Amino acid sequence: MQGLNPNSLKNYAAPQDVIDQKNLNGANGQAREYVYDWGPQKKDVAAESLIPKQYMSSYCQAKNGKFSQLNTSSMNQVKNAWSRKLLATYSSVKQGIGAYQCTQADGQRWMVSIEPVSERKANDKSETRYVSLQTIIINPDERKKLYAKQNEATDKKATETKPKAKATKANTKETENKKELDTKKEVKMPEQDVKTVAKPVAETSQQLQMRLYVSARRDLNSGKNQVVACNNAQRAYSYGKLNGANANNAYAESGVLVARCLTSVPAYSKSYPNANTRAKSILQNLATNYNHAGAKNMLNRMK
Repeated sequence: MQGLNPNSLKNYAAPQDVIDQKNLNGANGQAREYVYDWGPQKKDVAAESLIPKQYMSSYCQAKNGKFSQLNTSSMNQVKNAWSRKLLATYSSVKQGIGAYQCTQADGQRWMVSIEPVSERKANDKSETRYVSLQTIIINPDERKKLYAKQNEATDKKATETKPKAKATKANTKETENKKELDTKKEVKMPEQDVKTVAKPVAETSQQLQMRLYVSARRDLNSGKNQVVACNNAQRAYSYGKLNGANANNAYAESGVLVARCLTSVPAYSKSYPNANTRAKSILQNLATNYNHAGAKNMLNRMK
């Protein structure tokens, strides 16, 4: 990891690509074991447990973005209490887990959660210990669920520490006099002086996913902005299957568009040395888990 160069990651279209192609979640795609303590025999060897954070941070840096931590980890996915206590004593673990956000120079934002799910000692006679880390791209709603207790505690603390104005006889009397005066005058503000400012409504993850998918489909079908369209399709697909109307459709259709880009848009697929393999993997997932007819047909054509 000492030789990790952010420039080597700048051609990745989305943070999910870094997770997939750098195998940050292991062969099963769920979590991967990293050495966090090599034992006294190899005490000078660098721990591996910071690798997921280093890759995600470097990708953010490659996009000229700012990488910052949003939440620390409670390690609540690690079932064994003793393991949680042990992991909490290692900076090589604590410094690389939690929720992080990247704000790219182009305005795009994404969040990633890196959480330990288990811990164990090596099966041999060494003192090496492993931690299994799960690295996933999350949206704001998922972050709220994953770190709900922590967010509630932060909000409660902020409320409790908010300074309260001290009431005095002088300002109490002044307030009472003002209320009495306002009641007598019953002054009404002219309608022309009252301005109503509409607050912008934040776009939900589902809306953003659908917008990206529609834009990608339109541009790919028209033959314009092919690389931009492929990047938009990848972004939509990276959101995963969200809850809500049409969310499943947006996810699956975006995946088909990504596969189409990997097999028929050279300017995009050249960034992936295993473009065809990746396309087949996406299509196989959609065909098997979502019974997607379009994915099945595309798979058959690729055989």
